[in-house]
Amino acid sequence: MSESGIDAERRSFIACALTPSLIVLFAVAVLPAIYLVVTSLTPFQLTAPGSATDFSVPLRNYGLLPGDPRFVNSLWVQAKLSCWGVLFQVLLGMLLALLLNVPSRFVEFARTFFLIPMVLPPIVVAVIWKLIYTPDISPLYYAAQLLNFTMPALTSSVDFALTAIIIADTWEWLPFTFLMVLAALQTIPDEYSEAALVDGASKLQIFWYVTLPFITPILVISGMFRLIDSVKAFPLIFLLTSGGPGTVTEVTNYYAYLLAFDTNEIGYSSAVTVVMLLLVAGISLALVWMGRRREAMA
Repeated sequence: MSESGIDAERRSFIACALTPSLIVLFAVAVLPAIYLVVTSLTPFQLTAPGSATDFSVPLRNYGLLPGDPRFVNSLWVQAKLSCWGVLFQVLLGMLLALLLNVPSRFVEFARTFFLIPMVLPPIVVAVIWKLIYTPDISPLYYAAQLLNFTMPALTSSVDFALTAIIIADTWEWLPFTFLMVLAALQTIPDEYSEAALVDGASKLQIFWYVTLPFITPILVISGMFRLIDSVKAFPLIFLLTSGGPGTVTEVTNYYAYLLAFDTNEIGYSSAVTVVMLLLVAGISLALVWMGRRREAMA
């Protein structure tokens, strides 16, 4: 058989192998996305079934978004949750990786222990923090009472509710950045640190001039992944605060949920979701572009 015939058979086999997966992917991802966009162009409400096919004013929902104070507020809340959460996860993950980057049986056990929050189902994480933040049964509040310290009800406080969500989200995803940075630290040749010690460098100087340049790309990548993934804090908000008090912790996807299932505004909720998806896609593309530009300049 000629080489061209072998290549044709290989391409045919690859196409046959990929087709079932592509069909499933199209059914579970592409079709719902298309339906979401189509629905966002209608004033669809469950109480008015005929509105599902009303395309008389297709951009009506999108025109209402800039003047919707709850939508604008939800974007601001999401931005604060994402930025602070990612910042703490990257910094604490790096610090933890630096502390545990030593050969020891105890440290190996500790590494495994620190991975537990990341592998737990999100709803389980939310239940754990629900118990921690409930004053009547929380060991945290009990310890505060022993120390004669009065703690406010964190999840019902306007000043601390979002902070409580950020703490829970950081606890859940800190192992991700910890694992990424630890893997990067273990690829740094020991010769660099040893040479710096011989030259009289302090531990802080070794970290700043040797270690940090090596792990910076990993810090950026882990931060990118967590920034994109931070919009999925729905279980924590749903179980801990329900978007409250008021709209203090009402992020965009939770606002879309309320529109769809509390007020039956399916069309408007779809428009909110489409805008959120476009923003996430835009951030993702911008971060990828920045990463490629950085590689080109290196």
